[in-house]
This record gives sequence, C-alpha cells and structure tokens, in this order.
Amino acid sequence: MRVSVILSTYNQPDWLRKTLWGYARQSYRDFEVLVADDGSGPDTRAVLDDARERYPSLDLRHVWHEDRGYRKCVILNRAVVAADGGYLIFSDADCIPRTDFVETHARLAEPGRFLSGGAVRLPRELSEAITEEDVAAGRVFDRRWLAGRGFDPGRYRLRLLEGTALPTLLDALSPTGATWNGNNASTWRAAVVKANGFEHELGYGGQDREFGERIANLGLAGKLVRHRAVAVHLDHGRPYRTDESIRGNRDMREDVRRTGRVRAVHGIEQLENE
Repeated sequence: MRVSVILSTYNQPDWLRKTLWGYARQSYRDFEVLVADDGSGPDTRAVLDDARERYPSLDLRHVWHEDRGYRKCVILNRAVVAADGGYLIFSDADCIPRTDFVETHARLAEPGRFLSGGAVRLPRELSEAITEEDVAAGRVFDRRWLAGRGFDPGRYRLRLLEGTALPTLLDALSPTGATWNGNNASTWRAAVVKANGFEHELGYGGQDREFGERIANLGLAGKLVRHRAVAVHLDHGRPYRTDESIRGNRDMREDVRRTGRVRAVHGIEQLENE
C-alpha cells in the first residue's frame, strides 16, 4: 500500500531536520513525505535540499505557499491534492517518528476507520540536545535514556513501551476517546477528499478536532493507536495562538456537531480561490 505522510511546518528548520532523521529510517518503505509548508523562509528549503542529498531513498516533496498569516489548513489541503498515496498519515515537522511509525499506521489501517495517535512531549532543552545518532539508535524513544537526561515521561511513559502485545492491550483498554490529532493521525485519502479536506477558515487551536468530527459524521470510526504509533514532540513556542482563533474554532466545531455536517465549507474544492 502506497502511503503519503503529510508534515505541516512553519519556520522551524531545526525541528524539521530532526523529524526527517526519523523518516529516513522507517522500516516501511513504500511511502512519500510531503512537507506542507505554510510560507517558511529559505532555511526550510535548505533543510529539504540537504535531506534529499543525504537520504536519496527518502521520497521527499515540498508543498509551499507564500506567507499570508496562519493558513495551515490551506497548505494541508494542497498537500492532500499533491499526494500519491491512497492512505494518508498526518503529523507535524516537530514530531520525530519511531522507526516503525509508518509501518504501524499502514498495518493497522482499516476500511471505514481513522487512526488516532498522540506524542510524548519533550522539554525544550532536551529537544535541542537530540542528535541524529540518538534518533538512529532509538535512544530518544527509550524511557531510561530520557530519564537519564532529566526527563520523566510521567503519564506518557506507557507510550514508550516496546513490543506489540502490551501496547495493543493498552490501546484497547484506554478510556481515552479516539479523536483526530493532527500530530499523529491517519485515514484514507478518499475520505479526506469526500469531506472536502480541512476548513480554510479555521485558525490555530482545535482545527484538527473539527476535521475529525466531520469525518466521524461521514461514518468513519476512530481507532486508538497512541501506544503503538510512537512519536516524540519537540518543544517550541506558538506565537500564532490567539484567544480569538480558539473561540472561532470552538464555534465551528459546535456547528459541525449540531448540524452533522461532513464537508468543509471552504476546503479542497475552493483551493483555486486561495
């Protein structure tokens, strides 16, 4: 099965570089990476050029538009249109995937379902200190190694277990709902297109949940994979976060719940107007 990984980014070249270290070492090989870039400067393009040279087997594409403010949903839709794969994994370019990340999403994919993952959030100092060798050796996913560097995963430690049996059981027993989390979620490209993709009018704060509620209205059931599809999240600021955008997104989510709407009002079919 051909898989497309869509990574959102905006002016975080150092974090993108570390994330690509993880995708260069995936056990599953039939996939591409599309970097959905919301208007980053030339440093991001330089990281991608370097990655193509260093990892020629990594199928890497850059989907970019000019910086006109926060338009993450627009660039995600552009990447969906450009994607070759019939199955799409969505994450962010500040989330380093474990070696089996793409393989796990591909293996657990089911018709009429979406997969709901998460990430272990690392502190800033540790995020900055991670080296390519740490990623290549898998140390960044080792609880003991993290603890030795002063980071206690706390409630996240169960997301860093090795093997498949116990993580599978934990996902099955977890009381947490299977929501669409933009840093670690996947589903079929056909379902994303049927929902008209992501809503362009949404700003930062819960825009991924709005999409998840629409595809649930479409009939897709979520499946929890947060203990099996493992990624670590690098710490960074969010200057684009505003109370206004969060309130607006909350109102739109309420409209989706109230009406049962499945399609974005401004989405893939409206890209030519963006």
